[in-house]
Amino acid sequence: MALEEKERIIIPDENGDEHLFEVLFTFDVDETEQSYIAVVPAEQAEEEEVEVYAFRFEEQENEDFTLFPIESDDEWQMVEEMLNTLAEEEEA
Repeated sequence: MALEEKERIIIPDENGDEHLFEVLFTFDVDETEQSYIAVVPAEQAEEEEVEVYAFRFEEQENEDFTLFPIESDDEWQMVEEMLNTLAEEEEA
C-alpha cells in the first residue's frame, strides 16, 4: 500500500519569512462562491495536537493562489464545522 503524499505549500509571514505548511483540505462554498483552505505547520503535521490555520483563497491563472484572512464570524463558523466534520470522519 502506497503512502499518500500530502500537498505542501509555503506561506510567508508578515516579516517575509517563509513557512512550510501541510494542506489538510480545501473546500468551496457555492452560495458565496468562495474557496477555503485549512493547513497545519509541516513540523506539527504528525503530532497529536496541531494548530490549524484557515484562509480564504483565490486561484490565479498561473496555478498560484492568493490567501486572505478569514474575517467574519460566519466564515469562521463554516470553517470550524468543516474541521469538526473532518475530525469525526477520521475517528470513524
